[in-house]
Amino acid sequence: CGRLYPPGDAAPAARALAEVAGDPDLAAAMGRAGWARAGEHLRLETSLERWRAAARGPAPPAADDRAGAGLALVTVTHDSAEELGRLLASVTRHLPAAQVVVVDSGSSDGSLAVARAWAGEAIVIDLGANEGFGRGTNRGLAALDAGIDVAVLVNPDVELVDASLESLAAELRRPGAPDRLLAPVVLHPDGRRQDSAQPGPATAIQGLRALVPPAALPGPVRRRVEPFRAAAPRRVAWAVGCCVVGRTATLRRLGPFDERAFLYAEDLDLGLRAGAAGVETWFMPGARIVHREAHSSARAFDGEPVDLLARRRRAVVAERLGPRRAALDDWLQMATFADRLALRRVLGRDAGRERAQLAATWRARRAARRAA
Repeated sequence: CGRLYPPGDAAPAARALAEVAGDPDLAAAMGRAGWARAGEHLRLETSLERWRAAARGPAPPAADDRAGAGLALVTVTHDSAEELGRLLASVTRHLPAAQVVVVDSGSSDGSLAVARAWAGEAIVIDLGANEGFGRGTNRGLAALDAGIDVAVLVNPDVELVDASLESLAAELRRPGAPDRLLAPVVLHPDGRRQDSAQPGPATAIQGLRALVPPAALPGPVRRRVEPFRAAAPRRVAWAVGCCVVGRTATLRRLGPFDERAFLYAEDLDLGLRAGAAGVETWFMPGARIVHREAHSSARAFDGEPVDLLARRRRAVVAERLGPRRAALDDWLQMATFADRLALRRVLGRDAGRERAQLAATWRARRAARRAA
């Protein structure tokens, strides 16, 4: 106490220590309170949330009441009540002036009720049956109010973490800005980036990725191979369709999605068609969202539908780039899966997913050759 207090001031602290030491009940109570505070501060969930927050970076200031004005979010639901509730709550927090269009594709779990109960008064379209992701998105885009100049095509299992999508809308509204599709950083719930921005099929970059594990490449080269890791805006061939931002007129002109496809590879197809029409796709790391990934499709297919994914990718590449590019893409895809499989086995890790993807790509290739 003498070190903490000047001479003559240590007496009160000494008397307090003596009081605690002489009263076992008081000492025990103070000890329990201290342990409780320590447990709350150091408990695992609290620590993990701090790490996740650090991984996501500092959040921009809270949105004002006009954040999102002139912007719309279009989402398609199928048994997505829980996920849709999170999405709508995050829109209320961060883009309260944005319009939301919910297109329900044959849900049986209350998704429609969640959409209709939202305080933001979403435009709700009940298709009455599962008509597919692309058709549902196109219906939602057609329903936007006339004053909506920028639209976000977003999966219901996405959650906004801030108002940063407004920065993408601002970029598209900038005088003289080129006509583009923009894609934000897509985060896993734990803060890791998802591989949401992609190089083109059957390209030299894809070949390098197939031959060399990206983690073994120098930083600048790795960011070319895996553009979703970039720290600055970058052109990409296509962006995963969980969150794509574009001018409303541009998206309508592009479709945006091919309604012949019921599910999967609509985003790849959109990116390739847009590029052919002179509309570039850009990865914009200044904006971010969280994506929980394949909520309803995983339940419907009891896991990852690797065969359907492989068939759809091959069909899109063949139609948009031709059979030769599709064949090259097959071999590069298989080389990628084979390399990953071998690496995971060397590291003693489970390689079941890579094995399934390799086999599915081979089957899709054989099926396409027989059909030809």
